[in-house]
Amino acid sequence: MSGLFITFEGGEGAGKSTVIQYIADQLEHKGYQVLMTREPGGIDIAEKIRQVILDPGHTAMDSRTEALLYAAARRQHLVEKVIPALEDGQVVLCDRFVDSSLAYQGYARGLGIDDVYDINKFAIEDCMPDLTILFDLDPQVGLNRIQDNDQREKNRLDLEKLDFHQKVKEAYDLLKERFSDRIKSIDAHQPIEAVQQACEATVDQYLDHRFEK
Repeated sequence: MSGLFITFEGGEGAGKSTVIQYIADQLEHKGYQVLMTREPGGIDIAEKIRQVILDPGHTAMDSRTEALLYAAARRQHLVEKVIPALEDGQVVLCDRFVDSSLAYQGYARGLGIDDVYDINKFAIEDCMPDLTILFDLDPQVGLNRIQDNDQREKNRLDLEKLDFHQKVKEAYDLLKERFSDRIKSIDAHQPIEAVQQACEATVDQYLDHRFEK
C-alpha cells in the first residue's frame, strides 16, 4: 500500500478530534490527499456497532462482548474504508485504532493485552498504523474537560469511574514502551494550539524520514 496510516490515541477528553482536523488541514495545504475517519465507526455498519457499544444504557455488556464488537467494527471499517484509501495513496488520519482496544479492554477491563491483541490480529491481519500519536493527559483533567464540554458526545465509557481511566493511562504508558518505534507521545496538558503544533511537527518529522528512504 502506498498511502500513510496515522492513528491518534489517548484517554477521554484528550482533544484528539480538534487536533486531527487541524492536521488534516495542514496536510491538504501541503498537497496530500487526506481521509479523516474514526473508530468505532467511519462507515455505516461500524457506526451501528458503535451505537451498540457506546450506548449509556448498555451497562450490562460483558467485557469480552465489548472487545469482540470493537474488533468486528474495526474489520469492516478497515476493509471498506481504510485499506482502499491507503491503496489510493491517501494519508488516513484515524481517531483510535487497535491500541484503544489493548488499553481499554485488554488492560483496563482486565482481559489481557496479548489476548485482545490476538483477537485484533485476526481482524486487521497485518494492517498496522505507520505512526501513532498518543495524547498524554492526566485522566482527571480529561474527565473535567468532558464535564465542561456540552458539545461532546457522552457515551458509556464516560460513566466509568476515575480508577478505570487511570488504568487506561497506565496501559498507554505500557504500549508506548512496547511499540516505541511507532507510538510518539504528545503532552496534551498544553494549550490546544501548542498540542496542534507538536502533532504537526511529529507528523512532518515522520514524513521527512519516510521519504528520505
